[in-house]
Amino acid sequence: MATIELSAGEMHYRVAGPDTSAAPPVVFVHALLTDGRLWSRVADLLAERGIRSYAPDWPLGAHRTAMKPDADLSPRGVARLVVEFLDALDLDAVTLVGNDTGGALAQFVIDENPSRVGRVVLSNCDGLDVFPPTPFKPLFALLRNERRARFLAGQMRVRPLRQSWLGFGLLAHDLPADLTRSWIEPALSDDGVVRDLVRFLKAADADELLDVSTRLDRFPGPVSLVWGADDRAFTTKLGRRLQGAFRDATFVSVPKARTFVPLDAPKRFADEIEAIAQDVASVSERSRRNGDR
Repeated sequence: MATIELSAGEMHYRVAGPDTSAAPPVVFVHALLTDGRLWSRVADLLAERGIRSYAPDWPLGAHRTAMKPDADLSPRGVARLVVEFLDALDLDAVTLVGNDTGGALAQFVIDENPSRVGRVVLSNCDGLDVFPPTPFKPLFALLRNERRARFLAGQMRVRPLRQSWLGFGLLAHDLPADLTRSWIEPALSDDGVVRDLVRFLKAADADELLDVSTRLDRFPGPVSLVWGADDRAFTTKLGRRLQGAFRDATFVSVPKARTFVPLDAPKRFADEIEAIAQDVASVSERSRRNGDR
């Protein structure tokens, strides 16, 4: 783990892979109530292939250190933190990878300032008029209150509940209980982390994300949508609609994977990141995929 001081406060991040990699760096943006370890399996596979990646713990409710009280933790504010992170580490032409809430944040990043982003990989995420998806709207409404958020975090200590569809169970077939437990620990031990989570959720606005979608076709780089086919929250239909918002996007359906494709199908995910990062996908293959829309 490394730390970096950004305008919003101190953030932790993980680095994997050689610092002499010829491939563009990969930067991950994780989901709400998770941290950079969501990507560990994928990052390790990329490292074995000589690709360097960065997995920060963004301030989305499972981060270790609360942000400053005046930090802008709206979705656009967190997207600016992503841009600031890229600037601080001087990372250029990055492959920006987002899943779930992180996919929405990646869209805000390329709307806000795409100058350091070379290509984007999105996986089962919010987009267009979906923010959050229907199954999680009641939960997100509850979490917009600090007292209720602390209470719900306490209930998630119970493993069967945490692993059920009322907790993280809808999000992955392969869901390590020790990992989900660690994701709720910061909210149990630090009221500042809970306040950060609530600030983000109060500012999340489906209309704003829908507005962003009208400008996604301005992004000049290639986009790959790596979509878990078993997802009941972010459906394949949504993924196909989001594909159509970009000028150059391919869609890859991943069988036997739910929302957290990096947990359910890490090798397939790493394959797709490597393909788009190193431009090894042939023109004919890209044309075939676009023809499958």
